[in-house]
Amino acid sequence: MFKRARSKDDFAQEIKAHLELETDDLKSGGLSDEEAHRRARVAFGNVSVAQERFYSRNRIAWFDNLMRDLRFALRQIARNFGFAAAAILTLALGIGASTSIFSVADAVLLRPLPYPHPEQLVRVWEQMPNGHRPNVAESNFDDFLTQNSTFASLAAYDYGVASISGGSEPARVNVSSVSSGFFPTLGVQPLHGRLFAADEQRPHGAPAIVVSYGYWQRYLGSAADLSRFHLDLEGGSYSVVGVMPPQFDFPSGVAAWIPRELDPPAPNRTAHNWQVIGRVRSGVTVAEARADLSVIAQRIRHRLGTQVDLSAAAVVPLSDAIVGQVRPALLTLLAAVGLLLLVSCANVAGLLVARTSSRRKELAVRSALGAGRSRLVQQFLAESFVLSFGGGILGILLAFFGVQVLPAILPASLPRQAGIAIDTPVLLFALAAMVAVAVVLGLFAAWRAGGRDLRDALSAGSRSHTGSSATQRLRSLLVIGEIATTLIILVGAGLLGRSFLRLTSTSPGFRPESLVAMEFSPPVPQQGMDQAAIAKQVHLLDDIVARLRDLPGVTSVGLAGALPVAAGDNLPDGAFLLLNGHNPPANFDEFGRMVQNHSQAGHALYAVASEGYFHTLGIPLIRGRFFGDEDTLDAPNVALISQALARQRWPNQDPIGQTIEFGNMDGNLKPLTIVGIVGDVRARGLDGPLAPVIYVDSSQRGMNVNSTPTILMRSTAPPGEIFPAARGIFHGLAPDVPVKFSTFAQDMGGWLADRRFLLLLVALFAAAALMVAAVGIYGVVSFFVARRIQEIGVRIALGAQRDDILRLVLGEGARMAALGIVIGMGASLAVTRLMSALLFGTSATDPLTFLAVAALLSCVTLAATYIPARRAMRVDPVTALRYE
Repeated sequence: MFKRARSKDDFAQEIKAHLELETDDLKSGGLSDEEAHRRARVAFGNVSVAQERFYSRNRIAWFDNLMRDLRFALRQIARNFGFAAAAILTLALGIGASTSIFSVADAVLLRPLPYPHPEQLVRVWEQMPNGHRPNVAESNFDDFLTQNSTFASLAAYDYGVASISGGSEPARVNVSSVSSGFFPTLGVQPLHGRLFAADEQRPHGAPAIVVSYGYWQRYLGSAADLSRFHLDLEGGSYSVVGVMPPQFDFPSGVAAWIPRELDPPAPNRTAHNWQVIGRVRSGVTVAEARADLSVIAQRIRHRLGTQVDLSAAAVVPLSDAIVGQVRPALLTLLAAVGLLLLVSCANVAGLLVARTSSRRKELAVRSALGAGRSRLVQQFLAESFVLSFGGGILGILLAFFGVQVLPAILPASLPRQAGIAIDTPVLLFALAAMVAVAVVLGLFAAWRAGGRDLRDALSAGSRSHTGSSATQRLRSLLVIGEIATTLIILVGAGLLGRSFLRLTSTSPGFRPESLVAMEFSPPVPQQGMDQAAIAKQVHLLDDIVARLRDLPGVTSVGLAGALPVAAGDNLPDGAFLLLNGHNPPANFDEFGRMVQNHSQAGHALYAVASEGYFHTLGIPLIRGRFFGDEDTLDAPNVALISQALARQRWPNQDPIGQTIEFGNMDGNLKPLTIVGIVGDVRARGLDGPLAPVIYVDSSQRGMNVNSTPTILMRSTAPPGEIFPAARGIFHGLAPDVPVKFSTFAQDMGGWLADRRFLLLLVALFAAAALMVAAVGIYGVVSFFVARRIQEIGVRIALGAQRDDILRLVLGEGARMAALGIVIGMGASLAVTRLMSALLFGTSATDPLTFLAVAALLSCVTLAATYIPARRAMRVDPVTALRYE
């Protein structure tokens, strides 16, 4: 194939030699040179036909034709650079955006988990009779583990923020407590060292810790000898025994793992403290595993009755559990970018319609010279492949840039984002998109070029003939489709924008301005928070708060177990008891039995707070009193409740003076007396309801391991002045306690990051689609003006005013806009219902959004139409009548 030029020359020389030999033979018979040469040619036959047969037998015709078509396509691009540039840039925008978002979807949704046989990994919950799926209680997990017949292994784990010292510097990191089957279930081995030994996985065993690759690098200096490191955590000293591989990140963001079995068993079957993963046996389906655990759950309920609150088990693939919350947002992004690619293709198709119409004579001549339909299709495919691959290569470059920018705007909560990259699967997706676009556009152009009358095409007015009315109608239909598709994207972006504005304007229930937050982890003894430990902790926190209160510009300081709204998920919730004169439970088993009596139980968030917390946030006192100096460690324990809880549990009663029990939250079974009612806050997030909350006094209950202690400070001084001074106070009073400093606005920004990310990208795609649609509208109206230039000249010569011409052209754009908007409205009403779960305070059929988007598209359409309309108004009748 690649030596075809030489082969053709050799064959030509062979024919020439044959003719010369034949001529010499004839000349030797007495013929003249001319006659001998003529007879030799006649005897041999048609030389061109022989060469064609040789050409075909060597199977190089298709390749030569392809190369010829590609060279011709490149010449056409060079000759029509404006058309080619518009088409390539439009396709680059669609393919680049699609590739960027597919790289995110591939890493988060499509790529299998990085563990052996990931399809066997599942996540397990308990399931209550009302359908709620809480985590698993410890004793229930033990029954699941010992009685199942479908799992190769089951493991329980939990994680939270804790302070670790003993490395190069104290660190506040996520630490996970894991059961003995955790690492075997996932099928991972450490990069250095080992996993936990048997004597490290029993109550009061030798404390050991496995650290992440990142922690090992940053705080342990990548040391090969792990035996010299002992890390202080929760009052205990843990020996470092292993380092996990760099790609291991489960649970997400965890820096260290410790054995769950170090703590004594907690037999309470209503304390849903543990997350559970499992690996099903080979050949077992998820449905079979769910049925197996549900039978065990029903057996537990039958045996214990009201002492438990589970009725079944929920089992889903681990990959689905990890990405479940972000799946709707990513699918929405994929849909938006798919629509953008569709708009881009429609725009290029419109350009091809105009260009094919202008090449009508050229194509007719080709057909007249013998080019068949398949030959013309091949030519159009070659031209569309050049355009598509040009746009695709530029789009991939844009995608590389986009993937570099994405980490700056991706929400921290997005799982598995470390794997986002332009890798082989993403490049194959881009290649598939390029090929699909090229084939569709090439076949579309060939379809438009075919079926024409040859004689009519050859006799068409001139070489600049602009096409028929059918061509104009087709371009108009393409633009109408662009407008409809763009409207769908714009409506989605508008709904998300309205939802975001509603969310950010929602009051959290307190004054968020000028708030500074300091999250930290105070020392918690390994044996638990007894009275002495609480007294020591309270004394330390009082000293820190007193010193912070004296800083210049500070107006108030408060202490909380977690930052409300922005970190509301860190607030634990559970069932509490209304004692109503009854004796408090003596132990947690009795608590579990009592709480099953729904008339004697309630459900609320558990929040640790100081008196200054309410003053700092501006949460009002509705009735009763705040915490006070009289509420000491030895005094009867007191509580404040939110208005929502008062309305919910005591609708026609006075809750002040009522006694409740909420010791399952912190392990302290001292009863609580309600002394006040405070205003409601949206503790679990701005998109959540006003939550029922029970506040306990930090001076009486202390900060336990289930809280995320935060000091809140209201200050008139800028954070840049407050943070260094506050850091100095912590360093002086608690040098081993790392602190995270932030403003409340920054914390809220992090909480809103996932919604902002979705809104930003959909808005960008909507803007790009709007721009592409505007270019398409401009192109089709310009085509309309060019095709009717003579008619416009005649109209002006017969007395039509400039305003009449303006209305004529603007009417063309207005008709397309009206049809596109009507079609887009109908499609949007169906499509936007699928994104209802992403909206807050906004209906998926919000009329204001639909009307605003329709008005915006109408204005853009008229603006894109006005430019060619102005050109039509300035047509010189004399020139127009000589046109063509």
